Amino acid sequence: MKDSTKQRLLWLLLCIALPLASCSKDDGTAAAAESFNVEIECPSLIEVSEGGEYTFRVTGGDGLLGSDTFIFEAGTGVSYVAAITEVAESSATVSIPTGCGSGDYRLYLKREERRKLIGQTYLSITDGLDFTPDAGTTVYGVVSTQDGPVAGVVVSDGTEVTVTDDQGIYQLSSDKESGYVFLSVPSGYEVPADGVLPQFCKRLKGDASTAERADFTLTQVDGQDEYKVFMLGDMHLANRTGDLQQFVDFTDDLNAYRQRHPGEKMYAITLGDMTWDLYWYSNDYALEDYLRTINSLVDDLQIFHTLGNHDYDYKATSDRDAAQPYTSLIAPPYYSFNIGQVHYVVLDDIDCDNYDGTTSRDYLKRVSTGQLEWLARDLAYVDKDTPLVVILHAQVFYPDETEGFRLDHDAANTQQLLNALDGYRVHFVTGHTHLNFNVTPTDDVTGGRDIHEHNTGAICGSWWWSGHLTPGIHLCPDGTPGGYAVWDVAGKDLQYIYKATGSDEDYQFRSYDLNNVSFSLADVPQMPASVPANVRNKYMQYVDAYPANSDNEVLINVWNWNPSWTITVTDEQGRRLTPEAVWAYDPLHVAALTVKRFNSSSLSSVPNFITERFPHFFKVKAADADTDLTITVCDEFGHEWTEQMERPKAFSTDAYLR
Repeated sequence: MKDSTKQRLLWLLLCIALPLASCSKDDGTAAAAESFNVEIECPSLIEVSEGGEYTFRVTGGDGLLGSDTFIFEAGTGVSYVAAITEVAESSATVSIPTGCGSGDYRLYLKREERRKLIGQTYLSITDGLDFTPDAGTTVYGVVSTQDGPVAGVVVSDGTEVTVTDDQGIYQLSSDKESGYVFLSVPSGYEVPADGVLPQFCKRLKGDASTAERADFTLTQVDGQDEYKVFMLGDMHLANRTGDLQQFVDFTDDLNAYRQRHPGEKMYAITLGDMTWDLYWYSNDYALEDYLRTINSLVDDLQIFHTLGNHDYDYKATSDRDAAQPYTSLIAPPYYSFNIGQVHYVVLDDIDCDNYDGTTSRDYLKRVSTGQLEWLARDLAYVDKDTPLVVILHAQVFYPDETEGFRLDHDAANTQQLLNALDGYRVHFVTGHTHLNFNVTPTDDVTGGRDIHEHNTGAICGSWWWSGHLTPGIHLCPDGTPGGYAVWDVAGKDLQYIYKATGSDEDYQFRSYDLNNVSFSLADVPQMPASVPANVRNKYMQYVDAYPANSDNEVLINVWNWNPSWTITVTDEQGRRLTPEAVWAYDPLHVAALTVKRFNSSSLSSVPNFITERFPHFFKVKAADADTDLTITVCDEFGHEWTEQMERPKAFSTDAYLR
């Protein structure tokens, strides 16, 4: 091709391309925008009353014209035009158009047919308030009902704590480090709910130097002298092992329970691990999906939430970043609220500062110093005679075969926590273990304090595996049925019971005729002969615990046992048998889950979620194989449960279906 022809083609291409380039846009007509030189400060937050005015600061350039306009463009693409009402050399006042609601906006400056992106802002439309914040105040607002302001409400940013004055106004000198402000819902009131989530928290939008308003609305309620609280242990929803369908069994049970108690006030608190961080990515099921699931299955129940270790993002490299998905969607990691005459405190005892972005998930069980400082400020507004229910995900104490109970937390940190709670009657409610145990003030580990711990069995049982492998048998690794706790509160009196999913409240223990319980290698024919010794030895622990025998022993699993309970066993001749407290493996869990997990041709390591040896078991020895027994268990509140045990009693998973 001749050079002249090449030049003509190049010229033709340029003639086509240049007009196209001049029409390209970058959030507005970028090329044209350069032709008017003006710089405007874009605040992170704009607070203004509906239809009110706001003054922008001009920071450079040739200044503004009275004919210029500002455009607020919402994420939906809808734009609102704000006309300039006054222009000065270094500022411009605009009128916020009616109908432009609170939310995130892209802010543009428009001149004739040209527009220029100024930045991103949050527009907060507030009602008029005849109030000027004190110097240094960065967060303030009004707490009110439809009848007017509410005084004495505790409000916090996670560090500073204050109360509303007689006009319902609070002020905080906050550095906005947490990014939110929350109130401690006062006794006799409720906050609005978004699905199951009570709206006691507001996300802050402005930078640390901007005074920002965040109002709260309360509704006065009756019926908080007596109410129920459901304590909902680990759910581990991950869209695997049939968990979502099994979860429906739980929500059906919860809804049926509520229907059987019409007219009663009810609330719920999760104990953490609503999700399973690994499966946020591999199964595309995360916190947003959990919220969709729970909101589709449960109506008209406010559920306060706790942050569990599996609700953190394991790909993060700091505690704050790992918690961000949870805090942005559900709640602050720690907060407090009041229902009736009880003060509830939710704490975060999972420290993820050692996270390295991998599945190692190197966390510590401790309550941060910042939380402890906040807790002291929160409790300054709580009388010592007010019962405290303190919710954490991970257990504070743990059963020990020689010591009774031992501390299972960072020692120095937990001592600080216990010191902060001195003088109060405290009930810790925890999850994490998927086991059920209770610590009482009589245990040495409490140090003489009026402290209880209720480590509550999991909704998911053994991570949904027992129900997946043996439908109809839904158990935790200690044999506790998958389920939840029901707390009945009357004034300052607290009573609690464990509720098995799919069973009524009378299901509180399970008995086994050990003459008919045994396990052997014959139960796992698919286990490879070449399996590592540690794997075979682990399975043999169950075989050794339950060999074939005819010793006429009976094993009783009383999963919610504490030392204030009693158990009596009488044979058919009226003779009292003496129950012996023992550590044991629950035979039904061994049969329903553990045997089936070991019975695999691909087995190469010890399976997860298998049966754990635990202390809430009792043994008695009958006179012979045919002697029937009467077993009666009674809790500290006078509830009594009895089984007329006919022996021989068969053992199989089918025999224990409920």
